Amino acid sequence: MQSKINSFFKPSSPSTPTSVDPPKPIVPKEPRKGPSFAPKTLNKKRCYTQFHIELGQSDFLLRHCVECGATYAPGDESDEKNHQSFHKDYMNGIPFKGWQNERAFTSPSLDKNRVVMILENDSPAHRNKMMEVELGEDWILHKHCKVYLFVSSQRISGCLVAEPIKEAFKIIAPLDDKRLLKKERSSPSTTIHFGDIVLQREVSKRCPESDDRLDNRAIVCEEEAKPAVCGVRAIWVSPSNRRKGLATQLLDTARESFSNGCVLEKSQLAFSQPSSLGRAFGFNYFGTSSFLVYKAQLSVPGPIL
Repeated sequence: MQSKINSFFKPSSPSTPTSVDPPKPIVPKEPRKGPSFAPKTLNKKRCYTQFHIELGQSDFLLRHCVECGATYAPGDESDEKNHQSFHKDYMNGIPFKGWQNERAFTSPSLDKNRVVMILENDSPAHRNKMMEVELGEDWILHKHCKVYLFVSSQRISGCLVAEPIKEAFKIIAPLDDKRLLKKERSSPSTTIHFGDIVLQREVSKRCPESDDRLDNRAIVCEEEAKPAVCGVRAIWVSPSNRRKGLATQLLDTARESFSNGCVLEKSQLAFSQPSSLGRAFGFNYFGTSSFLVYKAQLSVPGPIL
């Protein structure tokens, strides 16, 4: 038994050296013909994506434009492109290259601009164009209307819809109307003289609606009707072209061309239920807030003799 144990713990004899094969010569391989599968370095353009964090914003998904009133999704390329196109048309006017046969009125006061008149018997292309103008509801137009388009820089910057009427009612002027006119007429001179040199001072004119003289007031008219010829059913000017006299030029053109052979007086014009902005414009155009107004009919009227 002891001999078995000793033989178990007996160190093993060194192994006999084994023969080592000499290293084989390295033979270069011939290049493989055909497509190469080696990795290629591609010059790819990096793509950056804008991420947004939602923290309870009211306009996170949709944004409302305070100028044109459109709602769009920021970050959506097609949606932003549509908004830019609509915003430009709303602020500057609808694109208009003109027609071959058009009733155009030009004058020195219009400079390089013109006013185009459209009637009911005009071609469908002419009548469809005026439907693109932002005038409100469909009741604005009927077959007796005459539409005046103010064209500037190949865009429709303003529009006026006029209709024939027989009578209108005069607004009762507020008590402070005369005091307001007297104050404006007694304004100081805008010229300063230094010998032979005359300097013109620039004066910014405030509209009456800015100090709430005409806002939030009910229209009170006289009971007796006054004769009238032309009723202004609607008037519109693109936002970027307001305060430039376009509405005044549209009204002057309508007075000169509405009745064949005569120029209408301002007292023969009437506004259809003017808003606060319309009353402010009427105040500036007529020189008083006591001008004529009438109630436009929603249905198409019969023939006016």
